[in-house]
Amino acid sequence: MTEPSTSALSKAEQDALRAQTFQRLHPKAYLERFLAENVRPDGRGLDEWRDVSLNVGSISTADGSALVRLGDTTVVCGVKAEIAEPELDIPEDGYIVPNLDLPAICSPKFKPGPPTEEAQVLSDRLNEVLISSGVVSTKSLCIAPGKAVWVLYVDATCMNYDGNAFDATLLAMVAALRNTRLPKATYDEEAGRTMCSRKNRIPLQINRLPLSMSFGIFDTMHVLVDPTSFEEPLLDSTISVTVDENGGLVSVTQLGLGIVASQDVLMPCIAAARKRHANVVKDVFGSNS
Repeated sequence: MTEPSTSALSKAEQDALRAQTFQRLHPKAYLERFLAENVRPDGRGLDEWRDVSLNVGSISTADGSALVRLGDTTVVCGVKAEIAEPELDIPEDGYIVPNLDLPAICSPKFKPGPPTEEAQVLSDRLNEVLISSGVVSTKSLCIAPGKAVWVLYVDATCMNYDGNAFDATLLAMVAALRNTRLPKATYDEEAGRTMCSRKNRIPLQINRLPLSMSFGIFDTMHVLVDPTSFEEPLLDSTISVTVDENGGLVSVTQLGLGIVASQDVLMPCIAAARKRHANVVKDVFGSNS
């Protein structure tokens, strides 16, 4: 089948084709033209977040699960609990092991094969936030000191990638942990093994709800909240602000080669992150409690 000639297309179709070609060949200039009108290519304002939705408990084989949609970015997360011996120097602490997979099916930017560097970096960042925030106390995962503890494997997979995977994945992981129910476990000293009840399940003790809000810095002067996959490669840097449900600051990270953001940039980002967190908890967690 041959492509229709340009003359066979309507004016609107010709304009759309020219726009697509210009976007592909000159992405930065394409974005600049939109920002000059204080709008972004997807129709959002510079400070407008994408819609977010959450479903929990959809993976029956997991001890806890969640599916998050942030715009067109979709992440599913499952928690699997296993029993292990604790480390000798921390005999009363269990483990949380987060991991994010960015498979080739979620975006053309990812290729088949071993985990990408981006997935490894994001997994490390997610681990830092989950541990530093104390969302789940590792001591609450102790079954018998020095004998047995829970290991929580928090595995997330991006099903569709349209930018800002960190924010979407952290939300999915926190929601999955919140949904997790562990079998009631007791350690038999005589037998030297752990006994689990299949019927009695106990919810995890969730101490905080850390969520991240990311901001892209474009051309040193434009701050774009919740950047898309089209915008991300064009950014000077990305600032991720993680706060809890009380507005407490968990972490602020800046990625990229751009100049370090000034207080004039950081403080509005932190304020916007706190406001966004309150709205997400109300709109998303409120309907999934």
